[in-house]
Amino acid sequence: MKSVVHAYPWDLIGDPEAVARYQELGVDAIAVAASYHTVRAATPLHPSHRMVDARHAAFYLPVRSEKYGRLVPAEPSWVDGSDSFGAAAALVRAAGLPVYAWTVLTHNSRLGDLHPDVTVVNAFGDRYPYALCTAQADVVEYASVLVSEVLELGAPDGIILEACGPLGFFHGGHHEKTDGTDWNAVQQKLLSLCFCSACTALYADPDALREAVRAGVDRGAPNVEEALGALAEDVQAVRTGVVRSLRQRLVSEIRAAAPSIRVGMHVTADPWGTGPFATVAGGVGADVDVLTTMCWPGPEIAVPGIEALRAAAPDTRIAAYVLGLPPKPADGAALSKEWLAYLDAGVEEFHLYHGGLASAARLEALREAVTAVSR
Repeated sequence: MKSVVHAYPWDLIGDPEAVARYQELGVDAIAVAASYHTVRAATPLHPSHRMVDARHAAFYLPVRSEKYGRLVPAEPSWVDGSDSFGAAAALVRAAGLPVYAWTVLTHNSRLGDLHPDVTVVNAFGDRYPYALCTAQADVVEYASVLVSEVLELGAPDGIILEACGPLGFFHGGHHEKTDGTDWNAVQQKLLSLCFCSACTALYADPDALREAVRAGVDRGAPNVEEALGALAEDVQAVRTGVVRSLRQRLVSEIRAAAPSIRVGMHVTADPWGTGPFATVAGGVGADVDVLTTMCWPGPEIAVPGIEALRAAAPDTRIAAYVLGLPPKPADGAALSKEWLAYLDAGVEEFHLYHGGLASAARLEALREAVTAVSR
């Protein structure tokens, strides 16, 4: 049973005990953020600070702007030097563990603010500045260059692609004021359908689709298919096709540049899924080593998701993305029981969130759970 713990570069840099703490969890590798979105992160066990305010999306390797097209990632000002991923990776490698590059692709408020035309826009004309749309050629080029730079500059042992598809309505914004509304999961999925210029050009009847989405949101349709009617099949084919095309391109480029690297990806089997976990409905269509699926809500929701993913990707290894932070209890027995349910559902490895954010008590609970599923 393989397990991977996630961390930010600043969790490791300046803390000589960090890698040892993660090793004590019993993990097989550490996934270090190489490209990441805005975050205000606690660092409860770091000897020098208790939080880091990453004020915008950034690239934690040297930014060679000449390599990019229109979209160029930003450098972080809250860490020292231009290669904090490299510095953190060196600490991991010195301890004998593999390093995975945790690479967020389309979740980027800074680039969305600078280039609103490449962001997701819903049927009402509202733009999501944090969400770069992968139907846009500039976004595809950006993702391609970003991944190639991670491989060349970071030389990781593995790469984990997050948000390898467009984000939608689901997003925790600054001082979020949408989570108290009465929009249900169906309405939120409808609000995630993109009507940017590139997506609109792909739909068979974009005007009729826009009206169907608006009506479905406002009347509270029972499911997406009912809301869209005869248009549903076309829209689903467009959305899954765009995501699959990006996945195929990136994985093909990774395999050409670094044939031996381990390729992981955050995914969902939900054909209407958006967000960090991109849809693989209709098939993966790429040589991916491991597909990681969200298991934070608990077995009641996560197990059906695992089973659906197994049906969509019967021959690909599946990992559970598991939470060791609140609202989960710092209880190793409770976590072990939950993880064993995922093991029974067909999960073959565990990806732990999150090493640097966890207190000593939560790290101990994670260690107990890793031990339980490794027997």
